[in-house]
Formats: sequence, C-alpha cells, structure tokens
Amino acid sequence: MPSTQDIVQKLWNLCNVLRDDGITYLQYVTELTYLLFLKMAKETGTEEQIPKGYRWDDLAKKDGVELLEFYKKLLIDLGATKTASSARVKAIYANASTSFRQPRNLRTVVEAIDGLDWYSAKSEGLGDLYEGLLEKNAEETKSGAGQYFTPRPLIECMVELTKPQAGELVQDPAVGTGGFLINADRYVRAQTNGYYDLSTAKQEFQRKRAFYGVELVADVQRLALMNAMLHDIEGDILLGDTLGPMGSQLPKADLILTNPPFGTKKGGGGGTREDITYQTSNKQLVFLQHIYRNLNAGGRAAVVLPDNVLFEEGVGQKVRADLMEKCDLHTILRLPTGIFYAQGVKTNVLFFTKGAKDKGNTKTVWFFDMRTNMPSFGKRTPFTRAHFAELEKAYGDDPLGKSKRKDGGETGRFRKFTRDEITKRGDNLDISWLKDDSVTDHADLPEPEEIAAEIVAQLTTALEEMQALQEELGGTA
Repeated sequence: MPSTQDIVQKLWNLCNVLRDDGITYLQYVTELTYLLFLKMAKETGTEEQIPKGYRWDDLAKKDGVELLEFYKKLLIDLGATKTASSARVKAIYANASTSFRQPRNLRTVVEAIDGLDWYSAKSEGLGDLYEGLLEKNAEETKSGAGQYFTPRPLIECMVELTKPQAGELVQDPAVGTGGFLINADRYVRAQTNGYYDLSTAKQEFQRKRAFYGVELVADVQRLALMNAMLHDIEGDILLGDTLGPMGSQLPKADLILTNPPFGTKKGGGGGTREDITYQTSNKQLVFLQHIYRNLNAGGRAAVVLPDNVLFEEGVGQKVRADLMEKCDLHTILRLPTGIFYAQGVKTNVLFFTKGAKDKGNTKTVWFFDMRTNMPSFGKRTPFTRAHFAELEKAYGDDPLGKSKRKDGGETGRFRKFTRDEITKRGDNLDISWLKDDSVTDHADLPEPEEIAAEIVAQLTTALEEMQALQEELGGTA
C-alpha cells in the first residue's frame, strides 16, 4: 500500500510535465489546490458544497479544448457569489485563473489525480498529503517559499512548548500556509481525545473560532484555506495586511504563534498602523509590536525573528525595551542556520508572556544557543524534531517559562541574564558565550552554496534598509 509520501511524490513529479506550459512551482501547487479540492470533495462525500455541474466527474469526463474551456469557466463561477453555496469554496476560488495553456497538460494532471490510491490517502489523512505538497514546494523554490513555510520540526517544538489549550484564541498574524494553526489544533485534539472530551459548544468553538490569522498574498491564502479545511478547521484566515488597519481589528489572542516575513516594508516609510507606537520600515519590528499589543493579559507568544531584531539600534532598542516592560520575555532560542529554505537566514524564537500591568515584567531572560557548534543543516544533514530534545528538557513543562531551570555556565547551551545585565548592554539581546569551534575546524564548513546564499541574504537586507532610509529621507526633504 503506497504511503502519503509516495502519493505526494507522484503528484509532484507531474510538475515536470507542466514546465513546458511555463508553470512555476507555486502556480502548480495553486492549480493542484483547485483540482484536489474537487477530487477530495468527491472522495469524502462532501460534494454538496459544490454546485451541480461543477464537480469532479463533470470535469474529468471532458477532453481537449472543451476540457480547458470548461475548467476556466469552472474557476470563474466557483469564485462568484451567485454560484458557490459554501463560503470556503468561494474563498478558495476567489479571483482564480489557470496557468494551463495546453489542454493535454491539464488532461495529464486530471488523469493522474484520478489514478491515485485515494483509499490510502484518506486512511493516512488528506491533510497530511496536502502538507506534503506544500513542503515539496518550499524545498524546490528555496528562497521564495521559505517565507510561507516554516520547517515543521520547529513549528512542532514551538507548539509543544507553548501548549495550546481548549478554549483559547490562537492567532497567526502572518499565517502563510497555516502550519502553526494546524499544529496547534492537532495538539489540542491530542489532549482532548479528538475534541470528544469537550462539550458540544466547546467543540464548535474549537472548529470555528479558536484558530485565526491573516495572509497578505492571495495565492498563499488559498493554500492556507485548503490546508485548514482538510484538517477540519473553519476559523477565519483573512486576506489582508496585519501591518495595515486590519491588524488593529483582530480579536486579542491567548496565544500567538508566527513567523513574520523578513525585510522592510516596500515603498519605505513606517507601517500604516496608527496604533503602533514605534513606526519603522522594518516589518519584523512592527509585527513584534502588533504581537505583544494583541495578546490578552497573561497571553503568551512564540515568534520567529531574524537576528537584527535583537541588536538593531534606534527604534529596535525602543521596541525591545517596550517588549520587556509589557511582557515577560523569558526565553530566547538562537536557531541554527540552514534550517529555513531561504538559506543563510539567522533566526531566533522569542517566547514571552503579556503582563497584567505594562511595567517591569521581564526580570530574567534565558538564552538557549542552538546555533554555535551545531551541524550545517541541509540535504546532507536534515533538520529534525530530535534536534530540539535538549532545548525542550531545559525549557521545562511550564508554557510560561516558570519551570525550575539550571544555568549551564560558560560551556553550556542554556544561560540566564538579568534585566539589569541586559540594560547595561543597551538592551542588546544578541548574546553569545560559547567558543565557536568552526573557526578552526574546516571539516564542518557549510556548503559553498549556503555560504553564497548567506552573503546574498545579508546584502539584500542591507539594500532594502538603505532604500527604505533613502525614501524616508526623500519624503522629509
């Protein structure tokens, strides 16, 4: 019996056929989403949400030019208000169009989808199949899709440490393809016997209101909607900009899990959020302000952020100071390089809890260095959940970071620094203490393409910041 991985590989192999039609990887996954939605509705007995005449069998029986023309009409009509009866169907097909130009290529994909072992796919979980496709897309597109797809071992670790609970509002303000929300939902289901231990009202809340987020890119929002639907999550995944007015209107959360996009806001200048205190073109700093402002008192967050957030002066220093006043920034995880599909990006996870008052919440910050003297992750050394075992043990069972912890000293990976020590450093959180053996050990150097990718990433960030500064200065001239 083929595994989900085998089925994913079969579907992914079809993209070789489509290169002749000029279809990119992201376009391919979007096309698969349109087609798989129809097929999965048939396989799961939920075709009533799709109008008659627009279902899988209606498409599959057509051929040639008629097939392509019918498919184009289907995409338009399913995204139209008058035709589609399901809000989720409308959202997935909103403003949909096809990249197929050759009917024979569309026919090849339709036949391949029809020929899959759907019994195996359903028994292992259609959601797992779809997530496998999203991961393939991230692997293949490397630099592009990395901003939409956070490595699954990292997501699973962040969810495990923050421990989502039934009844909590869980938000991802940069939702991408929905990995954080889906894993948070999976965690709560595992704690509640698939929600069956909950009352009917609480089950309804979990499915329809508990998990919500915002995505800026329309095609990526489609992927998130499809991913959520296949995991039986109906919460709002909105199309919009968290750094715009929509962000200020989001319900306050009990838990925020997110990996905001890296870089500066295009067009220079600050964000368009009037409620943000420290305006800047650095998107991560605006996202960080949104996150700690949008938490309920006692709410917690785990956020992936690049190194510059830890040391940037000016607004960066003010945002870090504000964060440590309003929240208990109890743990910072220094992540290894090479784990994101955009190679060379140096990242961290900040874990913090919103205080009941807005002053003096951070007393101590614990740092876990998972970067120094770690393997160079990539195809030769895959990054797995097992690499987080030491961190998870050191972090402890308390999601608020209140477990009894042990400082490993100058040779250990886990150390604490008091708020006073950090203040003396000018609120610079870019702290390291381990001796880097790779400086003398050439056997463990990254692969040449990883070194090149890191240089490109640094130059790109520097260029974006210079352009934003130039536009800001031009705007005030």
